[in-house]
Amino acid sequence: MCAHPAATANSKKANRRRVLFNNGGIVRTVSEGLAAVSIEQGVLYVVATPIGNLQDLSPRARQVLGDVDVVFAEDTRVSARLLNHFGIATPLLPFHQHNERRVCPGVVRRLAARQSVALICDAGTPLISDPGYHLVQAVRAAGYKLCSIPGPCAIVASLAVAGLPTDRFVFEGFLPPRRPARRDRLSALRHEQRTLVVYEVPHRVRDCVADMNEVFGADRRVTLARELTKIYEETFAGTLRGLSEWLQEKARVQGEIVMVVAGAAEAVHEHERLRHSVATLLKYLPARQAVAAATEISGANKNQIYRIMLEIASHSVAEDGKREESAGSCNPGEISTN
Repeated sequence: MCAHPAATANSKKANRRRVLFNNGGIVRTVSEGLAAVSIEQGVLYVVATPIGNLQDLSPRARQVLGDVDVVFAEDTRVSARLLNHFGIATPLLPFHQHNERRVCPGVVRRLAARQSVALICDAGTPLISDPGYHLVQAVRAAGYKLCSIPGPCAIVASLAVAGLPTDRFVFEGFLPPRRPARRDRLSALRHEQRTLVVYEVPHRVRDCVADMNEVFGADRRVTLARELTKIYEETFAGTLRGLSEWLQEKARVQGEIVMVVAGAAEAVHEHERLRHSVATLLKYLPARQAVAAATEISGANKNQIYRIMLEIASHSVAEDGKREESAGSCNPGEISTN
């Protein structure tokens, strides 16, 4: 939390104020019109900016960006358009994933020299899948104050319209770009019962949703939000199967994408847990002993364990068949030796 504006703070844009006294004789300052924001020296302000609609920049954020000594921005070209729109002339300096560690000491030196500094990203709240973690860590380690200026965040905006549980959720950022790593990550999240929020880029979204269909099941609920707060804002709410079909119908998918996926149902979670246990036991024990051991350990019905064992065996046979078919499809005479 930020301290209440102090009389010693460096405020470049003072608003008209009335001084009130309460019964205890304590003085309070109340701004008339726009709430006053007093900029403190030697403080790093982490400022949220619009994710699309420029009018979402809060009056407080606007004043902070105008009053600090310097603004560090992920892309100075993008941020220059924002600042110019509001007539803000504060110097902009680059701060991105490629120079973050190198720039951090310089920012700390500025704070030591009693400068006030702001950090922004291209859109939304800094550090949320954007640079800033190492800087915040360095500023805290050096003992200087940080102040959060809250505002737009694509995660929260998407959750608000998803129609899925929001009391508990987990944010995964961007999933791995390559399919094997992405499927491994999704497999690790298959039993997660909290609502899942992920970011994705347009050229990978179809492949990502296809993997979700296979790993989570086609009937899992999902909401995709695209271009939030912008002119072409669009959302889809339905199943993963429906989302795949919806994406295939589109000639082109553009813009920032957030997907909110329902968590695993408790019954599904329990079935997968039993399946994992049985599969593990089958690696070391004959089928009859594996079923008996799984039944005793889990307390589940023996017939249920037996059905799971058959399911695993059937899946194994199908996978073996696919491998044989793949191996047989190679014609040695057609293989290039170049």
